Amino acid sequence: MLLLSFGGPEGPEDVRPFLDNVTRGRGVPPQRLDEVAQHYLHFGGVSPINQCNRTLITAIERALDTAGLALPVYFGNRNWHPMVEDTVAAMAADGIRRAAVFATSAWAGYSGCRQYHEDIARARQVVGPEAPELIKLRQFFDHPLFVAACADALRAAREQAGPHARVVFTAHSVPVAADAAAGLAAQGGHRYSRQVGEAARLIAAAAWVSSYDVVWQSRSGPPQVPWLEPDVTDHLEGLHAQGVPGVVVAPIGFVSDHLEVVWDLDHEARQRAADLGMIFVRAATPSTDPRFAEMVVELVAEQACDAPARRCSQVPAAGQGSNGHPCTPDCCQPARRPAPGVRRGDQPS
Repeated sequence: MLLLSFGGPEGPEDVRPFLDNVTRGRGVPPQRLDEVAQHYLHFGGVSPINQCNRTLITAIERALDTAGLALPVYFGNRNWHPMVEDTVAAMAADGIRRAAVFATSAWAGYSGCRQYHEDIARARQVVGPEAPELIKLRQFFDHPLFVAACADALRAAREQAGPHARVVFTAHSVPVAADAAAGLAAQGGHRYSRQVGEAARLIAAAAWVSSYDVVWQSRSGPPQVPWLEPDVTDHLEGLHAQGVPGVVVAPIGFVSDHLEVVWDLDHEARQRAADLGMIFVRAATPSTDPRFAEMVVELVAEQACDAPARRCSQVPAAGQGSNGHPCTPDCCQPARRPAPGVRRGDQPS
């Protein structure tokens, strides 16, 4: 198995080279990179994402062993070491001929799904004829173990915040045009915003939450380009104006504590809530829950053992083993970029 992720710097000296990798070919102005670099330097130049993934790999290895699946687990990234090209070369040298690829995104869309297919294709091309076959596992936004882990985290956060706090689900914003294009082009209409909305509905029901909001965060790019809204910080201001005393923010769009979680929510949104005099409690991300690693093993078993796919909804998903539609060549094409921009953090949704 290959765990494939976005990557992140692991020291101050890594920050600018990492951002150069993320933005290569996009003409992003140096001053914009300097601005984004400060988010990483606020945490000593270390993104949480690589250590989160290493911890997850250890949990997956234990879960594979418990399930009787004797599979080695490799780790590769798109933008920082270990780079996926190097990892696939090591797999080939180890004699691996076929591997399941778990990408650390639950969602459809260009950044959430198709770009990982591009990573796989690029790595195989670099390695050449000896590269193993790499099969990306399916989107898992409605897997019952993902839903259960997020629901328990939400319940725990609500107990801390009190009964009058409003539940607010967040996910990474994307351009409105990109979200619409994914829904139209993908067979079955695998629209990112629809999947996020369905995951929020499932998690809220499992956590006995009858009323909630779905908002977006971490947008980037020029202000004239419409992105999915409302933004979480703007939404806090709107709730405050309505007299809501506090919020429980559940970042269901992220599987672990990426920079978007620890900066955009724990730092920026929390500070705005404090300025407004609001209670702010952030629910835990699911990857530290043992059920998340168990879910990954189930996804592998769908591919390796023809195990049935477990899903909680009928909202379209894509990918191998989904009992639904495979990804097609026109699935989730990237939106045209009208002007340079850069993501503010680690991980696309």
